[in-house]
Amino acid sequence: MHPSLFSQRRQLLRTLGFAAGSALLPQAWAQPAPGLTSGRLIIVFLRGAYDGLSVSVPYADAHYANMRPNIAIAAPDGSGTTAIKLDATFALHPALAPLLPLWRSGVLSFIPGAGSPDPTRSHFEAQNHWELGIPGKSNAPRGWLNTLAELGSGGSNAPTAIGVGEANPKILSGQAPVRLIPKGKSAMQEGVLGNQRTRQALMDLYAGTDAVSSAFRQGADSRMNSAQELNQEMMASDNGASSAAGLVLDAQHLGTLMRSDRRLRLGFLSAGGWDTHANQGTATGALSQNLGRLGQALVQLRQDFSENGDVIVVVSEFGRTVAENGTRGTDHGHGNTMWLIGNRINGGRWHGEWTGLSSGNLHEGRDLPVHHDFRSVFSQVLRTGFNLSHDQLQEVFPGSEFDARLAKLMKHA
Repeated sequence: MHPSLFSQRRQLLRTLGFAAGSALLPQAWAQPAPGLTSGRLIIVFLRGAYDGLSVSVPYADAHYANMRPNIAIAAPDGSGTTAIKLDATFALHPALAPLLPLWRSGVLSFIPGAGSPDPTRSHFEAQNHWELGIPGKSNAPRGWLNTLAELGSGGSNAPTAIGVGEANPKILSGQAPVRLIPKGKSAMQEGVLGNQRTRQALMDLYAGTDAVSSAFRQGADSRMNSAQELNQEMMASDNGASSAAGLVLDAQHLGTLMRSDRRLRLGFLSAGGWDTHANQGTATGALSQNLGRLGQALVQLRQDFSENGDVIVVVSEFGRTVAENGTRGTDHGHGNTMWLIGNRINGGRWHGEWTGLSSGNLHEGRDLPVHHDFRSVFSQVLRTGFNLSHDQLQEVFPGSEFDARLAKLMKHA
């Protein structure tokens, strides 16, 4: 290829911001691997560190109310404005009442003391650790969901993973092809490719057989097809009304696209706004509003992903301090609650170790401890729901270990 033509193409790609094309660049050294056998995995990442103690409320522990005199969620009393009792230890934030039927039907569970064992309180570092699947490491060639996507590809070049809402999430970075969809209503716009003349000119420019041309054409087709599918679906379902914004709309898009392409078995969503340093609120307020939207999104996801092998997992980079701060919020913590939804989940109960909120049982005297490495939680899901071997799990999560305390998390059909 003439150097000037290559330079023109590279500059054009940069100008258009066509991230999908670069995400689909082939890698000659990728080796085919056995395909996964069943199920779909959906990950919802709450960026900013959500307060799990306001979601799975440890109302029976007297330290909870004492350490949060202004922001504790009131103990259950059946009024609808207090926490909703789940069992003798935990209750649910009232904004998440739509999830109660899932708990009662045995498909919703949580692990109250999970997370990354690395002690960092940096959002940037902790999110990298989660997305790379290696606590303590912020740089690696690929994210762990991309590794899993390659294991599930069966040697095919078709994407098996999709991310909605972020241009290039680290968890999906790597050599396996993935499908990336913009957030919100922008996912329904075809962009410059919607203009037939512009599209044809670009296709003529990228008509060659080289890797860059092939990647551009594949990305262009993905963007156009995604926009067309979503417009058809949303026009029918809106029925004249506006869709819910943010995470709910992204969840709808993810369900639409994964239903239409059954090769997509790994989905990733994320939402920001969970860093509640001030005015966190109680049953109402900023956190409650976010939880209300999260509840709607999870109900939507459950409707779209309710087959026997489907699992939805809700995570965040770390938790928040047990005690409230001087601005009626909470600061960066350590352990947190992971939520799981699916028919294969042994739900209607929580799993793992819980040691309470007395200062002697807290991490550094202030935070929930990480009793369960997040990699062990995902490994349980992948071992049971996706039939991954020990060696395959080590490819996805190097150095992770089996956690016998979570042995009953999954139903063994």
